[in-house]
Amino acid sequence: MNQYIEWINRAKSDYKFASVTIEEGMYYEDSCFHSQQAVEKAFKGLLIYHGVEPTFTHDIGYLLLEIEKLMEIDESIKLSKHLTKYAVRTRYPGPYEDVPIEEYKKALEIAKNCLDWVEKKIEEAIKCQI
Repeated sequence: MNQYIEWINRAKSDYKFASVTIEEGMYYEDSCFHSQQAVEKAFKGLLIYHGVEPTFTHDIGYLLLEIEKLMEIDESIKLSKHLTKYAVRTRYPGPYEDVPIEEYKKALEIAKNCLDWVEKKIEEAIKCQI
């Protein structure tokens, strides 16, 4: 299997975890972490598809800068840089406020948009090779 495909599959898996119905005793910030991971892995998969070995980072803003060297990025996709805060900070108890449901829903929406966008960009690139 191509390495980029495995990254995309992992991104989809994280998105599924992020989409799980939140029940009592679960935290929205944990789901936001999976939204962040979905975007990070999808972007790394896109970079790998284009022959770029991604840097070990959780910084989505940095990944966007790397992708921008290869292609134009929609403004709606650039919103994903705000998910970086869920990569580490909210994964453990600490001095931050709980993530409200509206913020969780927005993170999930951004992740879905990014996954769809990455898949579309890879499909377009494959069609150009034919």
